Amino acid sequence: MIHVTVLTDSEHRYVGIDMEGHAGLAEDHQEGQELVCAAVSALTLNMANSVERFTDDPFQAHEDQEKGSFSFRFSSQISSGSELLMNSFVFGLMNIEESYGEPYIKIRIKEV
Repeated sequence: MIHVTVLTDSEHRYVGIDMEGHAGLAEDHQEGQELVCAAVSALTLNMANSVERFTDDPFQAHEDQEKGSFSFRFSSQISSGSELLMNSFVFGLMNIEESYGEPYIKIRIKEV
């Protein structure tokens, strides 16, 4: 299962994300798990690359493919462009969770 923790500030704006796991590690192989893994990976890489390409907002990112982990944090206040990209990213993840849910993906929101 992919465990996603969406990080927010005190005003409920998205400021980062932690992800860990693989959708393909479900106990019993089910149709859709490869689709979930590919969709989450595409959304995640697109968000990080888009922030880098289309904004000047500093961030830190770390990926460990073996563990299936990805961490992304903005280093300072974010622009409206990054806010839109993060809103779109989380919206996409929530749509995947709504469509496929467990045992593939679980999202939680955490204020930091």
